Amino acid sequence: MTVPDEPDSSGTSAADATAPGTVQARFGRFWRGWEEQLGQEHPAPDFTPGSGDFRISARAVTAHDAVIADVRSESLTGTHTNSLHQGDEQVVMHVIRHNAWRFARPREGDHTVPAGHFMLQRNGPPTFEEARRTTATVLLLPASPLSHLIRDRLITGPTSSAEVRLLLGHLNLVDQTAQDLTGTGALAARNALLALVEGVLRQQADGTEPHLGPALAQAAKDLADSRLADPDLSPSMLARELSVSVRTLHRAFAAVEESVAGYIRRRRLEQARLELLTPVGRPSVAELAAHWQFADSSHFIRAFKSRYGRTPAEFARTATRPGGSPAQ
Repeated sequence: MTVPDEPDSSGTSAADATAPGTVQARFGRFWRGWEEQLGQEHPAPDFTPGSGDFRISARAVTAHDAVIADVRSESLTGTHTNSLHQGDEQVVMHVIRHNAWRFARPREGDHTVPAGHFMLQRNGPPTFEEARRTTATVLLLPASPLSHLIRDRLITGPTSSAEVRLLLGHLNLVDQTAQDLTGTGALAARNALLALVEGVLRQQADGTEPHLGPALAQAAKDLADSRLADPDLSPSMLARELSVSVRTLHRAFAAVEESVAGYIRRRRLEQARLELLTPVGRPSVAELAAHWQFADSSHFIRAFKSRYGRTPAEFARTATRPGGSPAQ
């Protein structure tokens, strides 16, 4: 891939190769769509479809010379190479979300990467790939800052490690903000991606680095969202799961202007509010307080009224009353 010296933009694009047609026709449509939208700053990876099939779609987000693609493969076979005309090499990371992606290199055998795992490589030796009914996040980065850590290896591992969670948190953050980033912001986002991938490779992440604060906060938010009903959910539990100190976690949240405990309480109240909108089988105030880990009904009522301006009972009556004002 030819990487520009100073790309100054970020954004999103999409390419699709699932419509009827021959393998070569679908492949051509996909690559033309990629190149028309991403341009010369982000050329498509050098891929040759095999004799099997090529039915994939992708939505890509760019930040400086980094590309984050949400890839959905109905059926893909082919060989990924790094030709001389592409100039600088890439680091390519696949994070598998559903099903599996198979990679094979001469003399190295097969590596089948299932959901919940990642594969990371530097372009070099041709790599045969096969993915059927697979969804994955694919990250493309310039190789030069990371080549010495990867060499010619295919590196695989689980996405459950603290280092990968930090990386995925930052990927989510970039995906949400890409269209609004300035050139300086896009460069900072890309530099954080490089630092976090290096953390994955070294099996450690430096949570004290200021530019990693938003990524750490996002990773903690993602983890908290998955455990909102857990009675053990707390700043100390999140810090422990992410392998950082509680102080580092609090500092990361300060950078996004919200406390850890405040985020947990806000998300729990939002979930309780949604349950109050249920027309049938609505839980009682006491049940909501217990499920979302409030000390008792009184604490829950006070917190709910402070946030929404009404008690849970008043909110529920307004939400279900004919002609009532929309719940905020």
